[in-house]
Amino acid sequence: MKINSDLIKKLEYTIDTIHPERGKVPIKVLGFGEISLVFELIDDPQNIAYKRLPIFDSERQVKRHIKAYKEYHRILKDEIGINVPDYDAIWIKNPKGIITLYCAQEKVPPNSIGNKIIHELPNKDVKKLVLLVMNEMNKIWQYNKQNNKIEVGFDGQISNFALIGYDPSNPSIPKNPKLVYLDTSTPLYRKNGIEAMDAELFLKSAPFFLKWLLKALFLQEVLDRYYDWRLVTIDLIANFFKEQRSELIPGLIKAINNFFAHNAKEFDINPITLKEVSDYYKGDKQIWEIFQFTRRIDRFIKVKLLRKQYDFYLPEKIKR
Repeated sequence: MKINSDLIKKLEYTIDTIHPERGKVPIKVLGFGEISLVFELIDDPQNIAYKRLPIFDSERQVKRHIKAYKEYHRILKDEIGINVPDYDAIWIKNPKGIITLYCAQEKVPPNSIGNKIIHELPNKDVKKLVLLVMNEMNKIWQYNKQNNKIEVGFDGQISNFALIGYDPSNPSIPKNPKLVYLDTSTPLYRKNGIEAMDAELFLKSAPFFLKWLLKALFLQEVLDRYYDWRLVTIDLIANFFKEQRSELIPGLIKAINNFFAHNAKEFDINPITLKEVSDYYKGDKQIWEIFQFTRRIDRFIKVKLLRKQYDFYLPEKIKR
């Protein structure tokens, strides 16, 4: 993979984090996370998607993250058998000393990503897609069950998968379906019980007046969730509320409980209930809305009052 380092450096030096598509380097925003902006360079022949992570305090910290990122990618692909895109990474320190990591990944067709195709597939095929995701997660937890030193975490949301070979003109699951997992830039694995990445990086986009509280009350709980197959699955199902496909949830719960009972019975996972999924989503939605509101306050203080740059992109209001 060939990253245009000069262009990425120019982008970082001139980026407008409030309106990133209006900067000196033309980009197209593809998506976003709580601490990242995902984009592509306009007219880039390399077909690369970039994730911008302005969350590092030192060179040592960013180098640790890149090392963990590469190892997570290797474990998923070579040891577990999860399909992942080609990748690379580059980090930049701007003239003010701020360090930003750009994770690069081979771009998949946007219309093949899970949260897009669940609005096009017949309902029975959406269920098939979710069970394909469950099969991928089964690989993760089978690996964890057999490995004493390394424990792998996973974010199983439907938007983290692409269905290779999907044809939007004929929306259906291909005969020999192949999923590709996209969210490799957050290296979720523990070696001898120690997180590979610096866990506090999860808090970097939090408002300064909330960081201590979030660290004390929620950080460990959030991290642990990615290592619990049942909770990862509840998150997967609950995301269908956000995607405005809540009518599918009862059927998905039934199919997934059947999967746990017959395809993963050795894990002895308790059946998931609709109330659990609904309560989980309501709580998650409320936390997200409060978090985004306080981040806007934080941005106002830094940009308008302190005349500083706010390093994170804040999306407009999301329908949830």
